[in-house]
Amino acid sequence: MDDLFAPSDVSWTPVSPKLATLRRLNAGIMAGLVAIVALVALGLTVGWLYGLLAVVVIALLLAWSWVLIGRNQRSWKYAEREDELLVSHGIMFRELVVVPYGRMQFVDVTAGPLERAYGMATVELHTATPATDAKIPGLHPDEASRLRDRLSALGQAQAWGL
Repeated sequence: MDDLFAPSDVSWTPVSPKLATLRRLNAGIMAGLVAIVALVALGLTVGWLYGLLAVVVIALLLAWSWVLIGRNQRSWKYAEREDELLVSHGIMFRELVVVPYGRMQFVDVTAGPLERAYGMATVELHTATPATDAKIPGLHPDEASRLRDRLSALGQAQAWGL
């Protein structure tokens, strides 16, 4: 992956490919609900042909989002360095967040019902400045717990040195 502003000496860890499947499922559910509402609302008000046209448009948007979701999932990665955690994601607009361990205030691990069903969790790092907060979705729960424990320990050790 071509990262113009990322350090070259970093070993990146990608997130789970199941993240794309989960996001595609969410998009499919939302598209299905919107399609049903559009079909009924337009069908009852202006005509069923317009309702069917709306369903076709929604299906095309879902197909396009299917491709984008896969590309976005492949862009998520993180790296642990000696003094900081790096999180990178994005295809067109790339983002690299560098969180120094000493700046972390706390680390959250969350998993909603669908994430748990797919065996995934999200690690979120909080700092005093919201601009440097970072989130890593699509981690295996064991990896998320390990990362939380390591980041908390490193954050506490680095903060004591201030």
